Amino acid sequence: MGDEGAESNTNNNSLDTTSWSDYIAELKMLGRIAAPMILVGALQYLQQTVSMVIVGHISQLALTTVAIATALTNVTGFSVLYGMTGGLSTLCGQAYGAGQYPKLGTYTYSGVISLVLACPPICLLWAFTAHLLRLTGQDPVVSQRARDFSLWSIPALVGTAVVGPLTRFLQAQSVVVPMLLTSAAAFGLHVLMSWILAYKVGMGDVSVAVAFGLATWLNAAALGLYVKCSAKFKETRAPFTWGALRGIPEFFQLGVPAAVMVCLKWWSMEILTLLSGHLPDPRLETSVLSVSLTITTLHLTIPLGLGVAVSTRVANELGAGNPRSARLAVVVAVSIAVVEASIVSIALFCARHVVGYAFSSDPQVVSHMSTLIPLICVFVVMDSLQGVLSGTATGCGWQKVGVYMNLGAFYLVGLPLGCSLGFATRLQGNGFWIGIVAGSVVQALLLSVFTCFLDWNKQASKARERVTTGSSSH
Repeated sequence: MGDEGAESNTNNNSLDTTSWSDYIAELKMLGRIAAPMILVGALQYLQQTVSMVIVGHISQLALTTVAIATALTNVTGFSVLYGMTGGLSTLCGQAYGAGQYPKLGTYTYSGVISLVLACPPICLLWAFTAHLLRLTGQDPVVSQRARDFSLWSIPALVGTAVVGPLTRFLQAQSVVVPMLLTSAAAFGLHVLMSWILAYKVGMGDVSVAVAFGLATWLNAAALGLYVKCSAKFKETRAPFTWGALRGIPEFFQLGVPAAVMVCLKWWSMEILTLLSGHLPDPRLETSVLSVSLTITTLHLTIPLGLGVAVSTRVANELGAGNPRSARLAVVVAVSIAVVEASIVSIALFCARHVVGYAFSSDPQVVSHMSTLIPLICVFVVMDSLQGVLSGTATGCGWQKVGVYMNLGAFYLVGLPLGCSLGFATRLQGNGFWIGIVAGSVVQALLLSVFTCFLDWNKQASKARERVTTGSSSH
């Protein structure tokens, strides 16, 4: 027993003697996964941007409708499905590392079925979009049109239930370039069909919802055919069996906490955006807050890509029984995040007096933005760290821990502090942002403490146990 303990300590401390060549090798592996995933995230973000540009040239009413409906469908639907696929990051990643290749296919089937089952409740909620928006004081015409937009978005929602698991299936095997190619093709189709449906067919604001659905299903079909036909997946491609149905409870055990972990932070920011409409100068504060969130959301594609990469590497190495390599992946990813966040923050701070002009010509908006940039810079650093550390938690299968951390950080600290400073002091919108930053700092600190005290040998043992005795292994 003493020998085992000595061996455990040696394994945990062996990172201290890691050579520079090991660091560079891990850096290359992370980069091969992260770079394409960052571009995939950017393309997805640009799809929404292009949608806003196209409908913005139809009418102001169409722009308002799409802005509200897109925010609503993202918060209540697409973000939920995206978050739930985080369960497959753990299951598929660890199974691949452990050499349990057929389980990747079985887990993926379980994920698709589970996400499709999650769609009907979301669709039912979208059917009542008009009533929900009117309860918040929204214009009845906008509310009704937002409901129509939401219902036309249902095909895209179901398509996402297929694309998400296929994406995690490929990520677990570090096959990411095909996802970039299919995302680029889907983006091109979305732009073309949005323009045709909006200006040639005359479908109005719902045109971008229809185009998004077509693009999503193109992506699903392309990824499905690639997985079915490529020799790369000869071992991981599995026929459908009843094991996929038995794996649904296991998927939900990890997928639901993963979704809540993703959505808690997102929802807290949407709540503050809505509350900004009750400040003394609502138009200015809402505009500035929206622009600020646009900047941070664009930057978020980088932490998300890094998070996917470190989640894949950690899950693979833990499944393979290599705790030292898993820990090295985290160290390398954190170093990348620190460098990236520092560069972006310094650039933003130096350009703080002109950044606002990229979004508005209103001097008030530009001036207000310059006062918020220092806070945004801090947020960027925290966002980069939490992206990597959340990916670490997902790779280990600790989604439930992430839920408690996000709940405490944003709903016990961030939101209360932001509301107090925003409404009870003269800080107003700046107070909201102080709350957001405070929540992000707490979140990053909690995740850092969690990561520092991880017993990597124990995590490797749990990973091996999960993929050999899980519910899908019957």
